[in-house]
Amino acid sequence: MKKIFIALALVLSIQAANAQSTKSPAAAKKALEAAEAAAANPKKAAKVATWLSLAKSYVDAYSAPSGNVWVGMNKTDFQLLGGPEKPSSVENVVLNAAAYEKMVFAEKNLYFNEQGSLAIIEVTKPVVNDPLAGAIKAYASAAKADPKGTKTKDIKDGLQSIQKKYTDEGLSQYTLGNYAASSVCFEKAAEASATAPLSTFDAESVYYAGFTAYYAGDMARAQKFFEQCYQNKYYNEDGDVFAKLSEIYKKEGDADKSLAILKEGFQAFPTSQAILVSLINHYIESGDNQDELFSLINVAKQNEPNNPSLYYVEGNIYSQLGKEDEAIAAYYKSNEVDPKYENGLIGVGILYYNKAIAIAEEASNEFNDAKYMKLVEQFEEQFTKAIDPFEKAFAICQDPDIKVNLIAESLKNIYYRFRDKGADYQAAYDKYSDIVKNGL
Repeated sequence: MKKIFIALALVLSIQAANAQSTKSPAAAKKALEAAEAAAANPKKAAKVATWLSLAKSYVDAYSAPSGNVWVGMNKTDFQLLGGPEKPSSVENVVLNAAAYEKMVFAEKNLYFNEQGSLAIIEVTKPVVNDPLAGAIKAYASAAKADPKGTKTKDIKDGLQSIQKKYTDEGLSQYTLGNYAASSVCFEKAAEASATAPLSTFDAESVYYAGFTAYYAGDMARAQKFFEQCYQNKYYNEDGDVFAKLSEIYKKEGDADKSLAILKEGFQAFPTSQAILVSLINHYIESGDNQDELFSLINVAKQNEPNNPSLYYVEGNIYSQLGKEDEAIAAYYKSNEVDPKYENGLIGVGILYYNKAIAIAEEASNEFNDAKYMKLVEQFEEQFTKAIDPFEKAFAICQDPDIKVNLIAESLKNIYYRFRDKGADYQAAYDKYSDIVKNGL
């Protein structure tokens, strides 16, 4: 769940370290009231400058409770520039499995991450309710009052700034676990982008509005945004939009529509694990002809015969369906197609490894000595079979994390079992144990 926001977090707007001082909440409210009064004056409302001033007043009202702080600010800058106000309390909290130091102030809560950077600004006492929504309307009115487009660039820049602020707020609400509120923020980010004269479809914001609504349990809302993405041909990484819509249609009881969207998604993203798992589950649960599933993968292989990941996907399908021999053949085929592709070899190793663990668990519950020894023999046989594919995968794998935490960890455990059988096994155990402990 966190992973999907990594790319988004990388592009969050971070204010400059020399950001100008913001108005106090009281001053911001007074200025906003004056700007609203001007906009209510028919004569002044005809001027684009009136609406630009109102938009700025709304943005100032949004920023005022935060004070002179910004996302990305370090502790040193905070102590120098944050102002004289002291927190009423400080506590350590965990949000989405990450640790933060939470500082509570009269109008806001600040969350510093473990690196000492300000990660979240949570306004608890806004000057007015949702001032950014007022700013969007003001910019829309500014565009109407500017038929010659003399201020189009300023209006576009303002709307883009609001889009970024809503995006920041959406991510903050997500991190705080407020998924429904996060969804609303991303929806409004998309609204800012769609407002004329910016008039763009903000696919990422629409997707995240659906994603967070999905995790808030609001399936109808999630469906609305995912269908907007689908209609605009935005499917997110690995076709997640197809997988989410399929699951929603399934929950609604429309199995045919659920399967149809999965098949379409599979054609566009044949290596998507989310789509693949959903397809496999469908054929297992429904009892439908599984040949249809293999027809889909065969079409993908015909289109890309030299794509090793397609054979790896085929191996995963067979493995999930309990067809061990076919899975192993497909896994090895992926490495045959591309000798530098390690995933198939890892798939074989994992298959044997997991089978050995399952046998070990069965043996632990067996009280008949003869049957127990037979199971131990089978366990060791499967463990032994896992060595060769894991060793070959280790030799060609370029990903340090996979190489250490998956392959070396597995080989360490296997060789530990056999370390008393000879010096070679002991040496191999020592080698992989050291790699797991100290890295490559």
